Amino acid sequence: MHKTTAEAVEFVHRFRQALDQDVHAEILLIPPFTALDGIRQILRAGDPFKLGAQDLSWEEEGAYTGEVSGRMLKDVGCQSVIIGHSERRRLLGETDAHINKKLKVALQNDLAPILCVGETLEERQAGHTQDVVKEQVLQALLDVPAEGMTGLAIAYEPVWAIGTGYAATVPQIEDVHAFLRTILKKEQPQIANTTRILYGGSVSPENARELFGSDEVNGALVGKACLDPEGFAKICRIAS
Repeated sequence: MHKTTAEAVEFVHRFRQALDQDVHAEILLIPPFTALDGIRQILRAGDPFKLGAQDLSWEEEGAYTGEVSGRMLKDVGCQSVIIGHSERRRLLGETDAHINKKLKVALQNDLAPILCVGETLEERQAGHTQDVVKEQVLQALLDVPAEGMTGLAIAYEPVWAIGTGYAATVPQIEDVHAFLRTILKKEQPQIANTTRILYGGSVSPENARELFGSDEVNGALVGKACLDPEGFAKICRIAS
């Protein structure tokens, strides 16, 4: 929950200037709902970035005050949507059942879902990391046909590393990413090799090169570091 529409538009102008136009990375800008249309209006055909949303409703329309539907997100130019971010799970009470419904609606509206999974510090210390992320993945994909999972990405975001400045180590990340890939190969073999697995949790210009150097890391879900357009552009150049 950062940036008014005017601030978000200024961010895009500065980000565009800082980013090489021939950058070879897929980049999503995922601002608050209120800034989506303002950014859409200044997008250029040659921009190397697209729009995504931070959440969506599992309902298409109706008496759901404060909610935003997939159809509305498509209308303002979104191509992707974050689902199940740990802050929504932890602060707003989203359950695996809610996330499953949202993922299905995202796919129905041709929005590529970025499914977030991750453990708390207590769960990691208790040795439950694999159990937690496996359950989150399986419940999110419950009754979703593999042929319908176009563009699915999974973002591993250990709750203990989000916004704390303490990123997980590369070996820790690789262990979980490899485990997630194993789950996909067993449960959804049709998409196991095409689903991108991203890392999110205190990603910065300082650690991005090491993260992207791992074969197990297919990208990043950048939080606090993306608020600075020049710093975020540096991360994107490193990814490229």
